[in-house]
Amino acid sequence: MSQVKKIPATVITGFLGAGKTSTIQHLLKNAEGKKLALIINEFGDLGVDSDIVKGCGIEGCNDDDVLELANGCICCTVADDFVPTMEKLLNRETPPDHIIIETSGLALPKPLVKAFNWPEIRTRVTVDGVITLVDGRAVADGLFASNPEIIEQHRQADENLDHESPLEELFEEQLACADMVVINKTDLLEEGDMDTVLAAIRKEIRPQVKIVKIAHGEISASILLGLESAAEDDLDSRHSHHDDGHEHDHDDFESFAVELGEIADPDALVAKLLPIVAEHDILRVKGFAAVADKDMRLVIQGVGSRFQHYFDQEWSEDAVRKTRLVVIGDHDMDEAAIRAAITA
Repeated sequence: MSQVKKIPATVITGFLGAGKTSTIQHLLKNAEGKKLALIINEFGDLGVDSDIVKGCGIEGCNDDDVLELANGCICCTVADDFVPTMEKLLNRETPPDHIIIETSGLALPKPLVKAFNWPEIRTRVTVDGVITLVDGRAVADGLFASNPEIIEQHRQADENLDHESPLEELFEEQLACADMVVINKTDLLEEGDMDTVLAAIRKEIRPQVKIVKIAHGEISASILLGLESAAEDDLDSRHSHHDDGHEHDHDDFESFAVELGEIADPDALVAKLLPIVAEHDILRVKGFAAVADKDMRLVIQGVGSRFQHYFDQEWSEDAVRKTRLVVIGDHDMDEAAIRAAITA
């Protein structure tokens, strides 16, 4: 008796701001005939990433094909959230051709890959590949380097680099589990930067892992999908710090949402946020803004000192026009001070 072919799933991981959402949007626009389903894992109080995808206006991208896990870490909620969500997709009358799973920037990929061996789903779905997106500009700046000299050079930019910080460990975990590493934001690299980025990546990945260089999250589905790695059967080759008994503690990170009214000028808001981010060592700011005299909703995303904003869709008639931002940072960030500074 022939076996039923498993549905492939691609795990897209990467540090905060690496470009996962942009890459997924590009995949949706260029799906090459495949019916894709998305599982998006959020960290924070506001489902920004899923709303961006749902509001993309791409033909064939239906809200029912975008499922969100909004409790922060897909690797810690396998039984309660992830497996039931997978079953929901697999039990559809017309299952997807391919499942795309976007992890949060704070999730470990290996526990997620292990989850594909759970009895409820292991005979029906396989991990086609683990794709790790890398912010080429950030790596070129030494933000995740363990070399003491580089750490010293960039200490002023990120005090976490003075020791083996959780951020470095997450970065190493994501690379160690990858079947393909995609270096994004290559348009921001200067001469000689790529050598630095490649050296940092190659010391963490397995020898057979391919490296692809892109900009703006634009990569062909034929490159990203169809790796057929069956990663769930290849766990031993994917080293993890936590294989040695170290615990994965998400108390290292916290998030909170800040609500404002309409804003007059997006650039002025960014200018206001930049010194707050620098003073409080904030990892990421993301959210939506209502701009006075504008019918479109403004998306705001910031990683460190790099911010971008763009209009994505019109406000619905019943929507409350407001500005809502999620702030993500270390567990000891001063929420009261940050909130007061943003709302002042």
